Amino acid sequence: MAVGFGGLSIVEANRRLMEYANKVVEAISGQNGPALRDLLAVTSSSLVCYTIATAMDVVKDATRIMKQMDKHGQIADMLAQHMRCMQSFYHKHYVDAYGALDKSANAFLQEFRNWETAWAMDALYTVVYELRTIAEMADKEMSMSGRVPDRLKGAGSFLMKVFGTLAGKGSKRVGALYVTCQLFKVYFKLGTVHLCRSVIRSIETARVFDFEEFPTRDKVTYNYYTGRLEVFNDNFLAADQKLMYALVHCATSKVNNVRMILKYLVPVKLSLGILPKEALLEKYNLREYLDVVRALRRGDVRLLRHALEAYEDEFLRSGVYLVLEKLELQVYQRLMKKIYIIQKQRDPSKAHQVKMDVVVKALKWLEIDMDIDEVECIMAILIHKNLMKGYFSHKSKVVVLSKQEPFPRLGGRPVNS
Repeated sequence: MAVGFGGLSIVEANRRLMEYANKVVEAISGQNGPALRDLLAVTSSSLVCYTIATAMDVVKDATRIMKQMDKHGQIADMLAQHMRCMQSFYHKHYVDAYGALDKSANAFLQEFRNWETAWAMDALYTVVYELRTIAEMADKEMSMSGRVPDRLKGAGSFLMKVFGTLAGKGSKRVGALYVTCQLFKVYFKLGTVHLCRSVIRSIETARVFDFEEFPTRDKVTYNYYTGRLEVFNDNFLAADQKLMYALVHCATSKVNNVRMILKYLVPVKLSLGILPKEALLEKYNLREYLDVVRALRRGDVRLLRHALEAYEDEFLRSGVYLVLEKLELQVYQRLMKKIYIIQKQRDPSKAHQVKMDVVVKALKWLEIDMDIDEVECIMAILIHKNLMKGYFSHKSKVVVLSKQEPFPRLGGRPVNS
């Protein structure tokens, strides 16, 4: 008996591949979605992947074996490529794995379109997830070898075809939101977030979609990504609404997911003037925000700047650096409020008149060196932005605060710890 790679005989290798192929055909014939999903998994199915990969190493080419399945033409073609994908993935040849999976995924989509019901939705989710995941791995491999990475972009094009298949009427439309979320992941990874708009319009304006019909998992992911988009556009009220939806409906057991939501929700809340409790930040390992919150609470400009400098790389990667940088005005507002409160305790009749030299001295105590002209400019911005109500007297170098709510609240509700 001929023996191949790793002591596996050619006969045994052929048997394993045919057994796998027959299981896939049985799952399709019996419309067994969960079974088909597990059989098509690559990155998360180490045993299946190992079994097929080692058999493929012996057989070399599964095309001849698949010819025995002539009556399952499209499925046979799909399986030959899918097994080649598993072989390449097992040996960490991710570019080759992606190329084979791309062909397999397109063949699967052709079959999926012909199935009248949504029984294979879980299997489609697996194909979509695997293609996106392996595309990312392939792009890393290409970058390391000096080539231009373009596989994730290709995966995005395939996902748009899948979205088009699901976007019509019928039971399959329930999968549209999952594919949308996978597209978001592709666009965010590629830095082409503007491409999200057309998909969002399709979901939020198309009459065939009822948002409440979608699975909670997909609604949470969708609101997380659209909330992040609102953060980038400085639409903090909309961002707050979407990210809070994601937070409230996210399973508390998914600690990493809760942390990712809070990573963007915290700066949104801060922008709305709401300070989360430090215990919440500690609980979800968001220590990078601790000094930002303390700076706001104390009106400490120096501490805010130090916090932004210390975690600059992390904030830039998250895309929240500019949002946090704009909090400096709130810190000045809180500093002015502290000065106002101290003056009110000493002399209530003159509490609403804040001299510029007092502000200069307070800043100098915080090791922020500013002259009166610079402080005047900041006071003018605070008044213009409605962070402080009053007017500026240039002649006497005094800010005259309104006696009615001199420091307007930015609104919103606090984050629960």
